[in-house]
Amino acid sequence: MAIESITGRTQSQLIIKTEPKTEAGDTKNGPIKSPEKNDSVAITAIAHEIKKAFASSSALPAVDIDRVNAVKKALADGNYPINAERIAQKIIQFEKLLAQDDST
Repeated sequence: MAIESITGRTQSQLIIKTEPKTEAGDTKNGPIKSPEKNDSVAITAIAHEIKKAFASSSALPAVDIDRVNAVKKALADGNYPINAERIAQKIIQFEKLLAQDDST
């Protein structure tokens, strides 16, 4: 079953094939011959990008302490700019997303 990308991009795949396994230590009767089976794993390029992004983001701190301190200082001093219209727009946008999720 193929999984379609939600971005509409085609996904290139990396195919990894393994060699058939033989039992170690069986030298009396020669190697055991079994029907050849090839296992394969397909990993898309997008999955590799996600893995790289996850690795690089886990190396960064979760919170920018300098930014937090700057905002705290600006709030304490009373000079932090608050744009009520932008906040309202973002709340409306969020509510629309919630309504879409509830309908599906």
